[in-house]
Amino acid sequence: MKPGSRDERDAREEEGPVPELFTWEFATDPYPAYAWLREHAPVRWTELPSGVGAWLVTRYGEAREALAEGRLSKNPVHHAEDSRARGKTGIPGERGADLMTHLLNIDPPDHTRLRRLVSKAFTPRRVAEFEPRVRELTDRFIDGFAARGQADLIHEFAFPLPIYAICDLLGVPAEDQDDFRDWAGMMIRHGGGPRGGVARSVKRIRAYLVELIDRKRAGLGGSPGGGPGEDLISGLIRASDHGEQLTANEAAAMAFILLFAGFETTVNLIGNGVHTLLGHPAERRRLQESLARGESALLESAVEELLRYDGPVELATWRYATAPLTIGGRAIAAGDPVLVVLAAADRDPARFGGPDTLDLARRDNPHLGYGHGIHYCLGAPLARLEARTALAALLTRLPDLRLGAAPGELRWRGGLIMRGLRSLPVEFTAETPLGNHQ
Repeated sequence: MKPGSRDERDAREEEGPVPELFTWEFATDPYPAYAWLREHAPVRWTELPSGVGAWLVTRYGEAREALAEGRLSKNPVHHAEDSRARGKTGIPGERGADLMTHLLNIDPPDHTRLRRLVSKAFTPRRVAEFEPRVRELTDRFIDGFAARGQADLIHEFAFPLPIYAICDLLGVPAEDQDDFRDWAGMMIRHGGGPRGGVARSVKRIRAYLVELIDRKRAGLGGSPGGGPGEDLISGLIRASDHGEQLTANEAAAMAFILLFAGFETTVNLIGNGVHTLLGHPAERRRLQESLARGESALLESAVEELLRYDGPVELATWRYATAPLTIGGRAIAAGDPVLVVLAAADRDPARFGGPDTLDLARRDNPHLGYGHGIHYCLGAPLARLEARTALAALLTRLPDLRLGAAPGELRWRGGLIMRGLRSLPVEFTAETPLGNHQ
């Protein structure tokens, strides 16, 4: 059912006024509008702010179905619109920088091949080996503001923690990581920076990654290597040099998407998570008491509930129908874009009891915060580790953490896929030298 059709006009008369979507007011609290869509129009054709039309899928059952549907391709070549419209989908700047051949834009068998190569970096063993580094970074950033009694948790904590962590994982030298922080900061502003700034940052990242790959390839010199501490870019190079058919452009694109997907989701997970806990003092106190007892079970379920309740990814990345299909009773034509609204699906009362209630101990919680199916987020184990470490440290070291601004003063970043705060001002009792972290 597309704009202007008789079916759409009839449906509008039955459904009543459609809530306004993707405005700044909507971004502050999209959940009432998503509840309306789930009830009245769970699969609905919508024109986005970019001018591109897409089907929005908002109920849990249909969302899970769509995420695993083989006829929904990740490759923008299947978009029925012209090339100008295609350029308005995907990650800003990636097309112009020739960075399209990554996991979010390809289908099997290429997706299977590349995911197999990269998945070696995110095994439970590899993530566990990375935990001390995450703890070190977490304490270092808290040390930077703990004595002040106030901070912006986005810019001083939630943002730098995952960017430096993913740089370490990729193998970006320490002396270059500040540049990455600047480039990444421009990428997540979503229109808040200078015109063209995102595209320029993406091109700088690509140029740097190509040069870094060349340097690492020369340094490897054909050595067998491949030890457990090997960085990810070196691992990709070694796989490429040993018959896995990974091109230089694929290696650069893979490193880019791991950087992009590996930090912004975690920035938002930490930021949204702290914001949610500050707004639910009883649940926050429950978690602090559990941490004080040295327990870990509630912390683990808390991260899952925060992913469900106000997760970092609002909509799953773009999909395009390769053949006609039906979702939720709606006929999807070949070439139509489909966007699965994870934030709506994860509050579907047909799947979650008390979906608008935060319950950090929720047991039955098969949320879609990191997707479903073959495109399930590869870096989810690392993001969970970073979130658990960050929340435990903040709630333990700064026990009276509180919001440093009126809730109505907070602003959410623009953008279609991600959901995150521009800033999160907080106040707390400053750490004294005697009570400082050891």
